[in-house]
Amino acid sequence: MAFTCRFCRRGAPDGPFPLNLREFDDKNEMAKAAADEAARFIREAIAARDRARIVVATGNSQIEFLDSLVTAADIAWGQVELFHLDEYIGLSGDHPASFQHYIRERILARVPVGRAWLLNGAADPEEECKRVGEAIVAAPIDVTFAGIGENGHLAFNDPPADFDTEEPFMVVDLAERGRQQQVGGGWFASLAEVPRTAISMSIRQILKARAILCLASGARKAEAVKLCLQGDIGPMAPASALRLHESATVFLDREAAAQLQSA
Repeated sequence: MAFTCRFCRRGAPDGPFPLNLREFDDKNEMAKAAADEAARFIREAIAARDRARIVVATGNSQIEFLDSLVTAADIAWGQVELFHLDEYIGLSGDHPASFQHYIRERILARVPVGRAWLLNGAADPEEECKRVGEAIVAAPIDVTFAGIGENGHLAFNDPPADFDTEEPFMVVDLAERGRQQQVGGGWFASLAEVPRTAISMSIRQILKARAILCLASGARKAEAVKLCLQGDIGPMAPASALRLHESATVFLDREAAAQLQSA
C-alpha cells in the first residue's frame, strides 16, 4: 500500500493538532487504504467494547471506499451501530438521491448491520433531529467517515458553518454551490430538483468521534482541500474543523491534493 505524506507536520501543526494527510496516486488506491483503516477501527472497537458505533458519509467520494469496506474480512457487522451524517428534507427513503437509499443499497443490503439509525427526510425535520440526536449521544462514536464538499462543506454544514451549536443534528439551508455539486455529481437532473434544506450532523458532533476518516478525490475538490487544510480554521471553511480533532486522517488522491503546498 504505497502512499506519500508530503504535507504531514509532525509536531508543527497548521492548527491545534498535527495535520495527518495521506495522498495516493488514484481514487481506488485511496479508497482501499481508507477502508483498511476503517475496518481496523471497527474491529478494535468491537474487541474492546463488544460493539462499534460508526457514522457513514454518502456521495461519489465514498463509493469505492464503502465497496471495499463491506467486503473486508472479519468484521462482526451484527455488533455495529450505524448513523449517517445528513439527509435532504422532503425526499422519501426510496428516492434514488436520498441518503437513506444510498446507505440501504451500498451497506445494509450487503452486510448485516446490527442497528441503523437512518434519517428520514420525509418526516418532521425537528422531530427527526431529536429522535436520532438522542440516539447518537447515548454513547461515543468510534469512527466517523466524512468527505469535503466543493465549497468546503462538512456533512451539510455549508459556509458559514455553525461551529458552536451543541445540538447533534440540526436543520440547515443548503448553499447554491453545494446544491450545484449534487447536479454535477449526477444525483439530480437540474438545480431546481435539489432540495433547499436538509438535516445535518453538527460540526461539534462530528468532532466528538474517537476517530475521523475523511476522503476527497478529483480535481473539483482541490480548491476546497487547500482552503480547508491549509487556510484559516473557521466557519467559512467548514471542513477546516477536522484540524481541531486529535485523531482525524484525510485521504486524498493526487488530483484533490494538487493545490496543497508541501511542508
